[in-house]
Amino acid sequence: MRLTAIAKKVALELYRDQRTLALMLLAPLLVITLMYFVFDVNNDLNVRIGVPDTIDERFIENMPEEVEVIPYALQPTLDTLLDNDNLDAYMDIKDDQITVTYHNEDPSQTNAAKQVIQTAVQSTTRETAQERFNNMPGDETMPAMDVEESYLYGDEGSTFFDKMFPILMGFFVFFFVFLISGMSMLKERTMGTMERMLATSVKRRDVVLGYMGGYGGYAILQTIIIVLYSIYLLNMTIAGNIIWVFVITILLAMAALVIGMFISTFANTEFQMVQFIPLVIVPQVFFSGIIPLENISDWISVIGYIFPLTYAGEALTEVMTKGNGFIAIWQELLILVGFIVLFTLLDIFGLRKYRKV
Repeated sequence: MRLTAIAKKVALELYRDQRTLALMLLAPLLVITLMYFVFDVNNDLNVRIGVPDTIDERFIENMPEEVEVIPYALQPTLDTLLDNDNLDAYMDIKDDQITVTYHNEDPSQTNAAKQVIQTAVQSTTRETAQERFNNMPGDETMPAMDVEESYLYGDEGSTFFDKMFPILMGFFVFFFVFLISGMSMLKERTMGTMERMLATSVKRRDVVLGYMGGYGGYAILQTIIIVLYSIYLLNMTIAGNIIWVFVITILLAMAALVIGMFISTFANTEFQMVQFIPLVIVPQVFFSGIIPLENISDWISVIGYIFPLTYAGEALTEVMTKGNGFIAIWQELLILVGFIVLFTLLDIFGLRKYRKV
């Protein structure tokens, strides 16, 4: 009887808490649906290779039909060409010497381009060998073709994790700051500290900014520790200036702080605060750049642009992988500042329901 009574009590409490019940039933459906659309990407070969227009046509003919080969009349500046034209590699052939420069922002695309080029070289070499064998005297030897490779970003040891690491670092900063700030703000309310403070003449903006200052100091410290640990203990390389890495991650931490404070106003218990993770944190994993947004359907990929981690991930990639500076990331920095300002105002407005006088 006691077991039945406890089970009935828990069931009734869950039934009365409509928000918890809805999150329990609907949140998994939302996450599963997002995973379906995110991972339903086009897996066909999508490689773009630039070549001089004087290249032997057999190289182009021996590449798979899915590969897009773009000829250029003049010798281009590879640093800008690979980025601006979104090429995976540029290949040139002079005197039996093959020179290939890979974009290498995405090592998986680099590996695909390598396989395509190697296949084309092998097929062309066999054709050339057969022609020369048919026409050469018995004492003539065939020339060997050497392949010289270079990389715009990273080196031949670059892995997929190198591409994902800037985004993962931003994710961990956002996740822990969001969770800690939300839980801490909720604790202040449940203990009655917030109501007692708002019962005085202290203004709401002073309360919000004060909490931002208190929690923000720890958020910044946590961010610095994560960045330094990643660089000096995990030996992750940064192509750009480390100062911009700190600026981006600190802005992301402050955005996570004010968003966590805002979300906590909708929760009455720690358990309810945790329930918001599938709605706030999980979607950002999908749309932060771990899976390129250009590979996702347009109508679903636009969701990624409402999350701060998307912009922080893009900015961190520009600095850590490509070595760019303020000119390349100023828009992302401005948007992160916009998130901070917007949710700070929402936090101030949200405290109205806790002010009794």
